[in-house]
This record gives sequence, C-alpha cells and structure tokens, in this order.
Amino acid sequence: MLDTNFVRANLELVRRKLGGRGFPLDALDRFNELDERRRALIRERDDLNASRNRESQDIGKLMKGGQKDEAESRRIEVRKLGDRIAEAETQLNAVEADLTALLVTIPNLPEDSVPVGRDESANQELKRWGTPPSFGFEPRDHVDLAHALGILDLERAAKISGARFAILTGLGARLERALINFCLELQTKKHGYEEVVPPYIVNSNTLYGTGQLPKFEADLFKLTDERNFYLIPTAEVPLTNIYADEILDGARLPIKMTAYTPCFRSEAGSYGKDTRGLIRQHQFDKVELVKITAPENSYDELESLTRDAETVLEELGLAYRRVALSTGDLGFSSAKTYDIEVWLPSQNTYREISSCSNCESFQARRASIRFRREQKSKPEFAHTLNGSGLAIGRLWVALLENYQQADGSVVIPEALRPFMDGVKRIGGR
Repeated sequence: MLDTNFVRANLELVRRKLGGRGFPLDALDRFNELDERRRALIRERDDLNASRNRESQDIGKLMKGGQKDEAESRRIEVRKLGDRIAEAETQLNAVEADLTALLVTIPNLPEDSVPVGRDESANQELKRWGTPPSFGFEPRDHVDLAHALGILDLERAAKISGARFAILTGLGARLERALINFCLELQTKKHGYEEVVPPYIVNSNTLYGTGQLPKFEADLFKLTDERNFYLIPTAEVPLTNIYADEILDGARLPIKMTAYTPCFRSEAGSYGKDTRGLIRQHQFDKVELVKITAPENSYDELESLTRDAETVLEELGLAYRRVALSTGDLGFSSAKTYDIEVWLPSQNTYREISSCSNCESFQARRASIRFRREQKSKPEFAHTLNGSGLAIGRLWVALLENYQQADGSVVIPEALRPFMDGVKRIGGR
C-alpha cells in the first residue's frame, strides 16, 4: 500500500507513474477529495476539543468563585460540544475507512528504470543465455511426448478434479520430485536461502499483506466455511507474512527464505489461453524465493535473486532470456520485475518460468513488517522481494521438450541424474 503522506505530497508524481501503468487516474481525484475531507474533519475535531478544554477550565474558575448557576449553564454548552466532537469523530472514521479502502486498490509505483509502456509489447529483453536446441526431426510438445512415454494422464485427472489438473506417474512423478529437490538444494546450499515449510492454507489478513486481497479474490480458491481461509496461490504469501506485525533487528537483514509448495489458482479470465497440458494449471508446484531487506539494498538484492533463479536453468542447460517488464505489465505489488523465460521448442519461443520482483515497502506497509537499524532507532518499513526459483511444472515441460530424442525418449541432464537415482533417460532403449 502507498503511504498517504507520500501520495499527498507527491500527487503529480504519483499521477504520472500510475498513468504509465494504465491505472485509472480518477482514483487520485477521489483520494484528493477524501484526504481534504479528512484533514478538515481533523481540524474541526481539534478545534472543538480545544474549545471544550477552555470551557472546562472556565467552569472550574466559576465553581471556585461560587458562580454555580453560570457554571451549570456552561456545562450544558460543554455537553453540546461533546456531541459535536463525537459526530466529527464518527465522520472522520468513515472518511478514513473510505480512504484506506481506496488506497488498497492502488498498485505500487514503478521504479524509475522500468520501461514505460501500456502492455507486454513494451517489455525489454535484457539478455539471453544458451542456444536453443536444433532437431533433425519435428519436435513434439510435452503433452504428446509425455502421453507416449506413459508419464502424464490428463483424462483421469479431469475425471477426478476437472479440467486443468494433471496426474504424473512413474518416471514423470519422479522427475517432478527430482526437480523440486534439485531447486531446493541449489538455493539452500549454494545461494544461502533458509528452507521453510509454510502452511498451504492462509487467512485473509495474510493475503491482504501481500496484495492478493481485496483486489484479486476471484483468482483465489476460498474454503467454504466461515473462517475466511484460502489455498495459497504462491509461497510468497506465507513466507512474506512470517514477519507480519513484527519489528526486526536490522542486523538480521537480508532474510532469505525458500520453500517448495503446491500453488492453487483459479486462473480467472484465462479461459482458452495455454490450457493444453501443464503450462497453466489450477494446481502446480513451485519453489519460491523471498527476501526481506533494508531499503537501500533492495535493488542489489533483486539482481542477486534473479541470478539465483537463472542459475537453475544454466545448471540444467536450458536456454533462457531475461526480460524487464514494462509499467503496464507489472504485477499489482511490484515496483520492478524481471521475467525469466525458458525456450520451448514446440512453441518456437521463450515462455515465462519465473517472475522476480522488488515490491519495495508496498507489502511491508500492508503487513507491517518493520526493522530497527539500532536498538533505539525509529522503526522503518522493510523492502520485500520474491521470485520463482522455479515454477516446477513449466520446468518439467521445458526439460521434456528440450531434451527429447528422435525415438521419443527424453535424456535427463547430467546435473539432475543424482536426484533421479542415476536414471539417464526416460523411454527408449
């Protein structure tokens, strides 16, 4: 959430930056109206309180002077002032509630280096790594490959749960588990993240803290009891909120966490898009990276977090590119995002496999995550960062398609073989 004082003091800057995101600017007009009304009510309340205090002091003097009738008459006026103060407080609370309800719908401000543009067409490619494979045959997509190998069953998954669920079997299931373990081992042993096993069900306050609620409730799976529980859409949600409503010792920063979790998304509005196979599922596995940092270090930490995610693809020999998202393509809570896109031969293009974002203080303000630089220092809001390290289902897809052979088998890259009990190939001889 944006800071009210910052928005008030920098209204034109906020207007320009939100305009670059394509956000409706009438929200800022409404903010200005509510903020002016709020300040007017605060002045009215404070003036009334000052008048009541003066009247109370005068009444005391009258009582000491024996002027009881006059004192009683003034008490009636003081009671009227009390009623007016109570009414001003009621109006102020309502205006502040409206102001907060408005602020939580306003996205984060793009950082100055973010490319300006209305949509993904303005995204900027920053680098490429590796060379997409060349085949002496027409490469098949992961669905055809996996069905032929007997490691993917979409029809029975649909019977159990519905469309856009999958069953992995045999070496397909082992491959999923191997990729999860490979990613966790890399991030914990090589990059220094602490592994966490968080809850997969969270309350509404937790989703509010990272920005999924209230704006994106339609994208979530909600439990149908009275407790306001939701299935997590990403481990970013529970990991970031571990430190909600806490003041951290600045010496602990940066805090680096990683977790494997299943993720659950309704994918509202994406009907007909990427619905074949494992690209866009309602349930999928992901290894997440989260950092909590001091503000002055957060952009250096974004660079290192992005490199930590890219290393997974480099270790597995999968070609990828890094893309800087434009202002119009940023996620709600992000100030700057890099997408990592892996090469998919069946689509002859790069597809997103990770988004690495710096949310600056946007989530920390909502979740009240603060730190002190020194024991007696004033608490400050931390910066929060997150990224996939990586999306396991899409990594599974990329591995099958990039390492497919003419006979329909799939070679397991050497770095992954220790996690596959030495299996070198799925299918074939």
